[in-house]
Amino acid sequence: MKDIFSNLKNDLPAGIVVFLVAVPLCLGIALASGAPLFSGIIAGIVGGTVVALISGSNIGVSGPAAGLAVIVADSITQLGTNSDGVYDFERGFALFLSAVVLGGIFQIILAFCKAGIIGYYFPNSVIKGMLSAIGIIIILKQIPHALGHDVIPDGVESFFQSDGENTFTEIWISLGDINPAAVIITLISMIILILWEQNFMKRIKLFQLIQGPLVVVVTGIILSRLLIGMEGFNLAQDEMVTIPIASEQGGFTNLFTTPDWSRIFSFEIILIGITIAIVASLETLLCVEATDKLDPEKNVTPTNRELLAQGTGNVISGLIGGLPITQVIVRSSANIQSGGKTKMSAFFHGILILFSVMLIPGVMNMIPLSSLAAILFLVGYKLAKPSLFREMKAKGRGQFVPFMITILGIIFTDLLIGIGIGMAVAVFLILRKNLNTPFSYVEKHEEGGPFIIELSENVTFLNKASILQTLNMIPDNSKVVIDITKSKYVHPDVIEIISDFEIHAKNTGIELTIKGKFDENKVNPVAHFRSKVNNGNNKKKSYWTTVFNS
Repeated sequence: MKDIFSNLKNDLPAGIVVFLVAVPLCLGIALASGAPLFSGIIAGIVGGTVVALISGSNIGVSGPAAGLAVIVADSITQLGTNSDGVYDFERGFALFLSAVVLGGIFQIILAFCKAGIIGYYFPNSVIKGMLSAIGIIIILKQIPHALGHDVIPDGVESFFQSDGENTFTEIWISLGDINPAAVIITLISMIILILWEQNFMKRIKLFQLIQGPLVVVVTGIILSRLLIGMEGFNLAQDEMVTIPIASEQGGFTNLFTTPDWSRIFSFEIILIGITIAIVASLETLLCVEATDKLDPEKNVTPTNRELLAQGTGNVISGLIGGLPITQVIVRSSANIQSGGKTKMSAFFHGILILFSVMLIPGVMNMIPLSSLAAILFLVGYKLAKPSLFREMKAKGRGQFVPFMITILGIIFTDLLIGIGIGMAVAVFLILRKNLNTPFSYVEKHEEGGPFIIELSENVTFLNKASILQTLNMIPDNSKVVIDITKSKYVHPDVIEIISDFEIHAKNTGIELTIKGKFDENKVNPVAHFRSKVNNGNNKKKSYWTTVFNS
């Protein structure tokens, strides 16, 4: 394992940037979920500390996810409404926390069932489309903050917002509600960030130690203080970071909530727990696949271990009053773009969130959202660079179409629905291509010559339609050669089609020759490889170790 303390000069500055990005997102997602604001902060702390320590990802960052906001809001309302129609928010939220704990337990079970492999079945075109879409959405969602418009912060994934607006209408409204102070802070922040990206700045040792985003935040606080009192240049509280401050009665611990276990075995709680586990696991696996592609060192995250980490995090988050946790692409990409090398950057960001809400919530509440908007503009641009669009277009329609459909689907719906649309298009194109790829077909070139059908190395049930269609086109009284000598695997459904054609040939005067032999005992190459590896390893490994590292 890489020494997590060997890259502190990179990880600590990256952790600061992720912390600055994470705090408003944690608060915004809690607000969009209809949950207490501090529940988002708790999820951010647990995701940054507990999950980071257990996870096998060097650069992934976990916390509350906007993709679960609707599920959270509906669940709290459902659980808080009694048979008489009377709604009790506190009871509904406490019952929901027990479902979060249950969801975490289900995720741990999924880890031991090795369900993490699901993430590897998503095509690159869809994953890259997801990254680009998130980058575009980050930019679009931050425009109102950059202009100083008081907007409900719904996170960065949903097209429709809880205030009845959507991504584009909110931008239009914000153009009529511009705050000059926010615009000034945004522009100066962007100049600083662009300057920090220049090569001549990177060669100066001082600027290697002090990161541009940190300078942007400090500058934003100073400018907002200087502009106070100038008519038309005041920033409203909604345009600043808003961390809950512990009241004098009860202190900091009063901000935490414990679950209500009275209905833990009810159908409603179990169903919500299963829903949280499935959605959170899927979003995590998608993010893992995406962050691994962004990782400059191209490390591969053990997905089953990631599910174990997320499940443990959700159990702890639910026990102390936090929202459900997933690995999240916005914070992870901010970590990568800021130079994070090991999990210490994610852990440090979690510690910073904890200390900030305990010790300096007043200072944190002085940070303008327009400063953070400038930081996120740069993150969004790096995710959706024009060069990526040119690269995907050069790869052909089979890659470019699912890529673009995924982007549009995510922008105009949300993360999971958009990925589902992109996957459907990608699978359709694969199925369409499979109509022509399972075999080569050569028509006879001379009178009396045979039709030759040569099957490829692997022929699956997806190839049934094209093979059946080709065989049906062969005229009666013809000569046909089906060559399977190069095939390592032929699906039983395809064998059945050929067997049926053999009977059909006898009745239609077709002279059929089959070159090669179907061997039902052929070894699955993946299973064979695993068998050799396992047999060669004399040390017995526990099931826990197997899951933890896979």
